[in-house]
Amino acid sequence: MLLSRPHHSRQRRRALIAGVVTVATAALGLGLSTQFASAQTTLRGAADELGKDIGVAVSYDQLQNNATYRNIVATEFNSLTAENAMKWDATEPSDGQYTFTQADAIVNFAEDNDQTVHGHTFVWHQQTPQWVQNLSGTAMQAAMVEHINTVANRYEGRVDSWDVVNEVVSDSNGAMRDSFWLRAMGEGYITTAFQTARAADPNADLYINDYSIEADNAKSDRIYTIAQGLVNQNLLDGVGFQSHLILGQVPSTMESNLQRFVDLGLKVRITELDIRITMPADSSELARQAQDYERVVSLCAELADCSGVTVWGLRDGDSWVPGVFPGEGAPLLYNDDFSKKSAYDSVLDALGGDGTGEPPTSDPVTTTPPPTGSGCTATLSVQSPWNTGATYSATVRANQALTGWRVTWTWPGSERISNAWSVQGTLTGATVTGTNAGYNGTVAAGQTTTFGFNITKADGSTASVPTVTCTPA
Repeated sequence: MLLSRPHHSRQRRRALIAGVVTVATAALGLGLSTQFASAQTTLRGAADELGKDIGVAVSYDQLQNNATYRNIVATEFNSLTAENAMKWDATEPSDGQYTFTQADAIVNFAEDNDQTVHGHTFVWHQQTPQWVQNLSGTAMQAAMVEHINTVANRYEGRVDSWDVVNEVVSDSNGAMRDSFWLRAMGEGYITTAFQTARAADPNADLYINDYSIEADNAKSDRIYTIAQGLVNQNLLDGVGFQSHLILGQVPSTMESNLQRFVDLGLKVRITELDIRITMPADSSELARQAQDYERVVSLCAELADCSGVTVWGLRDGDSWVPGVFPGEGAPLLYNDDFSKKSAYDSVLDALGGDGTGEPPTSDPVTTTPPPTGSGCTATLSVQSPWNTGATYSATVRANQALTGWRVTWTWPGSERISNAWSVQGTLTGATVTGTNAGYNGTVAAGQTTTFGFNITKADGSTASVPTVTCTPA
């Protein structure tokens, strides 16, 4: 049996490095690192401490147009999956005519916010253009190879892992899905897809992804057989378990089933987690949902070779579930108003964080907004203070149409920025000069955009809120 290649995501390496830095700074009397201090109050911090991914499937439109959505995605998750922007119909709608605007924006956002990307997906029987489905076997294979090469080459070194093939087994008795891929190319299309992806991006982890394979059943048995063959050719690194679950139906055999794939030398990953409820959902059902979430995430947290968990959307209203399962919904961690559900707290608990979801000290302190009249104004607020640091949120308001903005302020005390998202520039000294990231510089008059950062405070004093100057850039 061949074991999968050793490959560690940037996120895991960052967590390991952070652990070393924390020990070193503590020995020097400088206090805990921001990452570890914040680990008890955010999903991202807790997952970083475990060396796991906590991911979310993101919408390009929401990232572009909803500042609150962007801020939560940046602060609560260390891994992103494009919900639709990397699928075939989004990247190559016509033969040889590629468009990467949406996919590029999501990858750029992840890089700006120090997040990894799990790519989804190269080969699927849905959301594949009709021109592909109409091809003959030889032509279809050529198109598949060319498509995988083009997309994988574009994001080589920027996407950490890929769902190479998606949903290749049917729901009935473990048979192969009767897709246009199978009819035109036979089962060999799976091997060809993995061979192509391996050659196109040798350092990315390659996954086979499917639903209803969480339990030990006929469908997961067939995935296991396929996985064995791919492992023997050194073409497979992991198995993705979508985990679109129903309330109260987390399989009793889920842990042992994932373990048998780990025993093949593979990573496992919960790739599309949601837990749907018959609507309207009452408080007891939401509490049961929280318990189900905690069980699934705890399973991954405790399994060394589980690379992480991705929830399939941010808010209940963003979910695909009601459109496919009428009368069912409320499957995610956030309500439509961006408030956290009990399921959020349970996931935080499962990752080893503080399940209250509350900061450990006083309420946030916010500045009084500076006077309007200039091209833009900006405010800072303290969101999550702790003994040696704090998380800040910042809002930039456009008083005129902006194509870029610049903010500056001077810390009055020992506060220093340790990491930031959705802003760039000279950020680490006493005087901060920040400019917009590539995706949030254009702001219509009267609209806002956000950025955020963590600070350390060597003297342990209360986090201050300096006045910010904002100018168009």
